[in-house]
Amino acid sequence: MEGAVTDGAAPAVEDFFRSRWVEAPAGAEMLSPAQLAPGFRAAGVHCGLKGGGKTDVGLLVCDEPGVRSAVLLTRNAAAAAPVVVCRERCALDAVRAVVVNSGNANAATGEQGIADALAMRDAAAEAVGVAGENVAVAETGVIGVPLDIDAVLRGVREASGRLSPAGGVEFSEAIMTTDRFPKRVTLRLDGVTLSAQAKGAGMIEPGFATMLCFVQTDAVVGDPEAELRRAVAGSFERITVDGQMSTNDTVVLQATGASGKPLPEGLLDAVLLQLALEIVADGEGTERTGRVLVSEAADAEEAERVARAIANSPLVKTALTGRDPNWGRIAQAAGQALAGEEMPEPGPATIDYEELGSDAREAEIGIRLGRGAASAHVYFADLTHEYIRINAEYTT
Repeated sequence: MEGAVTDGAAPAVEDFFRSRWVEAPAGAEMLSPAQLAPGFRAAGVHCGLKGGGKTDVGLLVCDEPGVRSAVLLTRNAAAAAPVVVCRERCALDAVRAVVVNSGNANAATGEQGIADALAMRDAAAEAVGVAGENVAVAETGVIGVPLDIDAVLRGVREASGRLSPAGGVEFSEAIMTTDRFPKRVTLRLDGVTLSAQAKGAGMIEPGFATMLCFVQTDAVVGDPEAELRRAVAGSFERITVDGQMSTNDTVVLQATGASGKPLPEGLLDAVLLQLALEIVADGEGTERTGRVLVSEAADAEEAERVARAIANSPLVKTALTGRDPNWGRIAQAAGQALAGEEMPEPGPATIDYEELGSDAREAEIGIRLGRGAASAHVYFADLTHEYIRINAEYTT
């Protein structure tokens, strides 16, 4: 999946929906990822938080005053300043604009961090002519470093002058940190247009992950929060790279209803799952993606616990890297998750693995516990030397 659509050209459907685990919506027409859903404009500029002139401030605005929205945020107790501002000072069901910076997470920055996030919000609100409560703030990057708010505010003002209906590419680049490639898509189906931009590579574990995602559509969405929660439950809540929960996770859905048509069934689910899998495939140093499917568990909690234990096991991850079908590592991780539980006789659970030792970039692992009828699955990344290098040198 790496490198799937890296410029502004319109991809083929199969070039975006590349994973074996995602069913592409039948009849979908792929548009250039630069093009946003009707009624939206975006821009991305460089303010200096990232070196090399890379874009690091993004601005997204909906020109429809009646837009309906939903925002989902990290559950990390050390939530970053922008998350706190969104949670406490934003009308989450009526988000008109989003302002984002990358390169600095504005997390663990105390009261000054809150003040800086509010300053970003207010600058964006003034620049695009909406109320402050209708602006969501998102940030991503290094934790515990004060934000250069003056640079960010200059970037917000510059971005406001460059807003365009074809600003999706610049906006998607402005939210990247250690991402090796952008994650974005625009498509049309049954008279509805949906565009989305996401970022994520490391510190990835459900609840959600170090990821940002912004979705825009002209569909009629009766209950945006319910739609978003369901789609996220099957996508961003199903992935792990390193078992770490971020301080900054944010997902925003904005729907104008201007098309007069409902969101096609399964469209949001398919798009978010593919974006989630691209985040795993782009995990820091990731070479291969796996799916672990646990079945015949005693209950849903047990199935989830075992699936996450296997997916987050360094031993299983390194086996995936080396294409080593070492099923003993899978059994060990499952047994650790079930420590103290009584296993069924006569003997251990049944383990299946497909393509763990092949050259395929996606591998399937299955384990049947023989304890009941519950099941769960998790998508996960392998563990490579490159992951260690990236994270050992992250701030240096």
